[in-house]
Amino acid sequence: MHRPLRAAATALALVTALTTALTSCTSTAGSSGPDKSASEADTTPVTLTFWHAFKDDREIAAVASAIDAFHKKYPYITVKAVKGQDDSKINQSLRGGTAPDVAASFNAGNVGGWCSSGGFQDLTPYLTADQVDLAQIPKAVQDYTAFDGKRCTMPWLADAFGLYYNKKLFAEAGITAPPKTMTELAEATKKLTRLKADKSIDVAGFMPYMGGYEMLPEHLVPSFGGTWLKPDGKSNTAADPAFSAALTWQKDLVDWFGADKLKRFKDSMPDEFTAENAFHTGKLAMMVDGEWRNAFIKNEKPDLDYATAPMPVADDKPELYGSGFVGGNVIGIPRGSKHTGAAWKLVKFLTTDPDALAIMSNVTGNVPTTLDGLKSPKLTLANDPRMKVFYDIFKHPKTSSTPASADGAAYITNFLPFAEKWQLGQVPDLKAGLAQLDRQNDASLDLGR
Repeated sequence: MHRPLRAAATALALVTALTTALTSCTSTAGSSGPDKSASEADTTPVTLTFWHAFKDDREIAAVASAIDAFHKKYPYITVKAVKGQDDSKINQSLRGGTAPDVAASFNAGNVGGWCSSGGFQDLTPYLTADQVDLAQIPKAVQDYTAFDGKRCTMPWLADAFGLYYNKKLFAEAGITAPPKTMTELAEATKKLTRLKADKSIDVAGFMPYMGGYEMLPEHLVPSFGGTWLKPDGKSNTAADPAFSAALTWQKDLVDWFGADKLKRFKDSMPDEFTAENAFHTGKLAMMVDGEWRNAFIKNEKPDLDYATAPMPVADDKPELYGSGFVGGNVIGIPRGSKHTGAAWKLVKFLTTDPDALAIMSNVTGNVPTTLDGLKSPKLTLANDPRMKVFYDIFKHPKTSSTPASADGAAYITNFLPFAEKWQLGQVPDLKAGLAQLDRQNDASLDLGR
């Protein structure tokens, strides 16, 4: 199973360098319609090079199984898959003119730069020619895989985020159901928290400290219905009251623990992608995390008595309950692909064939990225009630994501340091601080254009 996507601190630099390198170039596909080899009637033998970022043996085997299914459908197309290719390698290949025919990424934050620079080709002509039903893909997922009218990537598996809770600790605290509102989440946190004799934290009911595992701004803000960008693409954190509401709730709970005390506990937590994860060992009673955590627990702590639920939502926005944050992998055809028509066939198969999506999802523990993929009889995880929570979050009409931007999602990267200062009491005026953050974000967004 792959780790969750991150808006890396170097994303803006990568996108800026890529944009500079490609400003004089245009995409080789999209302006005059699909390459003729995209036609189902064209059976000319061809070999495609396909880069992906998976490294785990089981994940690599799942990719191989999906490619085998593709080859059965298109026996004249051979796919050479290359593992462990991250975004820096993809961007380097784009600058050097050595890009593969198809490339997949864990980081949707680079989509805006790839679309605006022509680094990845616009897939719209192919989608139109093949009458691909984009309604099969939830709107939030469509938003992070396209930019400025160009769909240069397709989603290939998704991450949905919800609440994990320890049923044994719930029973001991007399809590009979997962919290549904942010007030209930704070109350449950206080009931579940246990202190040592020296008053340090032994068990944290929930981790409100930003940067503690998946407690990140992009995973909290959806509970308050926040919209990151305005319709004109400008930063929206000061104008949208959801951001101040989310940060106020968060800091109130941090203050209840004591920021210094909570930070010490956060810093003592083992790496989240190890068997010693604090939720695995009962040191965290509740946490926000992605669907892949179920697979980690199954492999590393199968006797853990836990359940999953949607994240609680703002008390005055009950209509949001059941929704959450969604992100995930993207896949597309880089500029310079030598076999664009055949490459499109591979992209289309991996991202729209229900059984191909199920093959990957069963191994990675991720969410299939089409509604038909969720209905595939080969999706064995559909019978797991803990996973069904995340499938339902993925489908919820109020589920949201961080939209693609030309700055490589630097507006998200900028927000976390601000939130860290805020929770430590270093931002005296939240409204003024958010306004300053908007100016910083807008400068990054302008630079990325």
